[in-house]
Amino acid sequence: MTYRSVTDVDPARVTALVVGVEHYAAGDGWRLPGPACDALRFYAWLRERGVPESNILLHLSPAGDRQPGPAHRPADHATLRDALVRELSTRRGDVLWVWWGGHGVLDQDERVRLYCADATADDRRNIDLESARRRLASDALAGFGHQTWVVDACQTFDERHGFPDTLPTEHLPAGGRTDVHAQALLLAATRGQRAANDPERRTGLFSDLVLKTLDQTGIGAAPDPVPLFAGVRALVEREWAAGRTEQLPTLILKRPGHEETLRPAAARAGNRGGLAALNRVVDVLLTYPLTHSLDERQTLVLLLEPRLTAQMRRNPAARPDLVAIVRAHGNRADDLWALYEAVASLDSDPGRAAELRSAIDGLAHD
Repeated sequence: MTYRSVTDVDPARVTALVVGVEHYAAGDGWRLPGPACDALRFYAWLRERGVPESNILLHLSPAGDRQPGPAHRPADHATLRDALVRELSTRRGDVLWVWWGGHGVLDQDERVRLYCADATADDRRNIDLESARRRLASDALAGFGHQTWVVDACQTFDERHGFPDTLPTEHLPAGGRTDVHAQALLLAATRGQRAANDPERRTGLFSDLVLKTLDQTGIGAAPDPVPLFAGVRALVEREWAAGRTEQLPTLILKRPGHEETLRPAAARAGNRGGLAALNRVVDVLLTYPLTHSLDERQTLVLLLEPRLTAQMRRNPAARPDLVAIVRAHGNRADDLWALYEAVASLDSDPGRAAELRSAIDGLAHD
């Protein structure tokens, strides 16, 4: 799939649906600082490239009392549904952006559901991503042959969240099939994964890297998604190497009769061990009570070789901290076994030790 170069795309023919949901009706437990800020950064990027303000449908649910600068619309289910079903159908243009940041899950049918601002634990109002995509790929949308979607949301399995009720389901109405629309979906994570968010910097990891790539390339308002994703992928793999994330962003290219999926190369623990093997070691380490305490993890680190841990980026959360620890020991089998010995010296439970031996052996020989 190819996009025309920016030189022959009039910014006035670019339209964007931009959504950032930080505050949910479900309450403070759902608060997600970052998506509204990222949406405003993307809004500013579009405006800097000449896209008219009237062409940007900005839907925000910001956290706290902070009021964003530009006028925006609500991000509740009814308003977002109306934008997808009615308002976009009245627009005319060549290029469509859909930017969405907020909470999401993967349902039992393997479909990504994106929560709206009025979602509660008992009524999890959402937009079905695949249903929305199909509508905008049909003749219900005139023009807009080039569509780029950026979705920064988790794809964790819905049933693991323990909600009392199932997800409400709605498939948006779609028109007839056409040969017009080419769609590129840049997704922050893959099946079963969380999308990392930095509440202190108020940004999603994926959104931040997409925006940095857009800024660095100096491209106009209609970039080719393949090199855009390549730039994001390079930045994500640096985050992997530093142990700051495990997510695997995905690019899905769709046009009539064709679908292609691209992902970053499976990250490595140093130069050894695939993603599955590394995750198994981390999963076993998480069965040790000591790994859930930052102080006790620090005691473990003090038992390890300083040459391996001196430059290691620490994290107060258990899993990313353990990922960094395992990665720091991933270049040599001897280092991995030194990690095993250190853990075993702090907790001698034979069952856990056997599981950890097996997991480390799998990583060391991957």
